[in-house]
Amino acid sequence: MVEVLFALGVIVAIFVGFNIGGSSTGVAFGPAVGSNTLTKFSAAALMTVFAMAGGLLVGPAVVKNLGSNLVATQFSPLISIVVLFFIGVALFLSNVVGVPASTSMTAVGAIAGLGLARGTLNAGLMLEIVVWWLVSPILAFWVSGVIGRYFYPKLVAWFAVSQSEGALLTYDRSGTIPRPSLGENTTRREFIGTTVVIGIGCYMGFSAGASNVANAVAPLVGNGSLDLYPAIVLGGAAIGLGAFTIARRTMDTVGNDLTDLPLVAAIVVATVASTIVTFLSALGIPASFVIIATMSIVGLGWGRATRMTRLSETVTGKDTPDVSVGALTADAEDAPTVGGKKGTPEPTTPEPIGEESREDLPKASDLFEPATTARVIFLQNVVPSIATVAAYLVFRFLPVF
Repeated sequence: MVEVLFALGVIVAIFVGFNIGGSSTGVAFGPAVGSNTLTKFSAAALMTVFAMAGGLLVGPAVVKNLGSNLVATQFSPLISIVVLFFIGVALFLSNVVGVPASTSMTAVGAIAGLGLARGTLNAGLMLEIVVWWLVSPILAFWVSGVIGRYFYPKLVAWFAVSQSEGALLTYDRSGTIPRPSLGENTTRREFIGTTVVIGIGCYMGFSAGASNVANAVAPLVGNGSLDLYPAIVLGGAAIGLGAFTIARRTMDTVGNDLTDLPLVAAIVVATVASTIVTFLSALGIPASFVIIATMSIVGLGWGRATRMTRLSETVTGKDTPDVSVGALTADAEDAPTVGGKKGTPEPTTPEPIGEESREDLPKASDLFEPATTARVIFLQNVVPSIATVAAYLVFRFLPVF
């Protein structure tokens, strides 16, 4: 019986990791795939490697907190299966309705429900996690806001690149070791920009592994079924399986449907969100990348829109900027987007802050619909709450537990 429960636990853990890989790969490498910088196969391979690296190098702290420190209850094989089941079902249902659920928040919710039912919840650690959940989106907003207000125009001039015809690199295979060189039409600017896009995708994959591997395997580590690092390898492999299969669709969605998001904005958002998530993972705090990234987008748009006013005017209310995330698209109509739209804006010197007019920031299609965004953030918090309540009821009142 124990062997059967162990096998079921491993299967459910793989299912959770599989879904994590499907959703996270699209977010991390959708821009690179949509702009034809990477193939889907290459993106899946990079996602597998860097998610595994993030899990092994930073993820152990999150695994230990979720598997041992959040609740004093010993995870039995049956309890582990139920907890993982809640996480897997939440992911599955979110994919069905098209709303990305936070696996980290759902995992914490299910485990917290167990702790509440048994009276073994570590209230101090739970409070610390919740505080960081509240602080991290605000931090993302303000960091991105500062970048949007003071640095975004320069970033557009530095990093916006066009795609040339032909291969990015060519290889001289006359020697023992092939020697790479720039393609016939490849400029140094294009090569650096492309490298940055791929590098940011790898960084996001690392961040996803650091935070999310724990969601798939922490209960199995908590009950002693698997040791820490073999469990992380299992979770990383499951994420890779999702990256090579169901992620192909999410990469299409992110890479080809989000064409209103300029490539530079995508790089800024990815860097800010991934850095915050990786930092929290190092502290052992599971974090929601989607919520942090969403607030980063909003903050970047707000910062860009406020360039038309001086800070003193904004504070005193003399001139309130028309805050629209569409402002991110205003620097150049032909700026590359995450969907791969080609074109390189002419590098220009940005107007000083407070001297740009509203005509310099024309209305553009919003990067997201505010009502839809509010619904997503609402459901991001509701799904973990449902997992908490359901886990509490199951572990509190079912006699089998």
